[in-house]
Amino acid sequence: MLQIAFSLVYRLRLPEGHRFPMLKYELIYEQLLYEGTCTDDNFFAPSPVDDHWVLGVHTANYVQQLKTLTVPAEMVRRIGFPLTPELIDREWIITQGTIDCTQIAKRDGVAMNVAGGTHHAFPDRGEGFCMLNDVGVAAHYLLETGQVRQILVIDLDVHQGNGTAVMFQHEPRVFTFSVHGKDNYPLRKEQSDLDVELPTGTADELYLNTLYDTLPRLIDRVQPDFLFYVSGVDILASDRLGKMAVSREGCLQRDRFVFEQAIQRNLPITVSMGGGYSPRLTDIVEAHCNTFRLASGLYF
Repeated sequence: MLQIAFSLVYRLRLPEGHRFPMLKYELIYEQLLYEGTCTDDNFFAPSPVDDHWVLGVHTANYVQQLKTLTVPAEMVRRIGFPLTPELIDREWIITQGTIDCTQIAKRDGVAMNVAGGTHHAFPDRGEGFCMLNDVGVAAHYLLETGQVRQILVIDLDVHQGNGTAVMFQHEPRVFTFSVHGKDNYPLRKEQSDLDVELPTGTADELYLNTLYDTLPRLIDRVQPDFLFYVSGVDILASDRLGKMAVSREGCLQRDRFVFEQAIQRNLPITVSMGGGYSPRLTDIVEAHCNTFRLASGLYF
């Protein structure tokens, strides 16, 4: 049975102008229940992550700033949310959710976090709606507990996983792979182990052929024994921040291909949702729900 990390703490009370980016998380949960893809038994509520694991990839000063709500005003602006105790609790819970998903994925092949994919969180700062790097913390957890030898991060959000790239730039056991918009945020890109930059207006054919040509050879070269997948749906043509032109069907085929590569090689995969900013919530939620539907159908 597909296991999905979700907690009602995701339902934050935020000022009106900051509410929209958060709505999708609870709507994904409600849609999957409504249509019968999932029942409540598919979902679990993580506890907050232990600071020990957070401090493996984030600096002590930054963690202290988050927990005491003393983050400098300029960084708060770059993060994009007014910081509250509830929002900080949410970050710690989401991060533990991704850690929990790694353990389930090792058993079942796949596990998913309704949230996460916070790849703009650097070791010492946050930006772009990201505060703790859930994939970064979970990758560190797997390595430090001796559970894996080599990790591949497959980041297919439309924005470069700049925080993750910096976090593991000197860690050869984590290979960071990012396919993103060349002209999109962040304007100043960091260096992943492999960056593939696509032009504004990229549609299904170019996007999918790029992935088909790159991912299998990359897996064969890196030889990972664990995969993290950031499955942002901000590649959609409808996305107001994405600058790409991928259809919902193209996004579905992207997810299918990633899952099939993992299945063919018997590689456990943990999925975090990443971004999605289409003006219509239906477009965001349907594209994200397709990822869950695929995982349920392919694995169970």
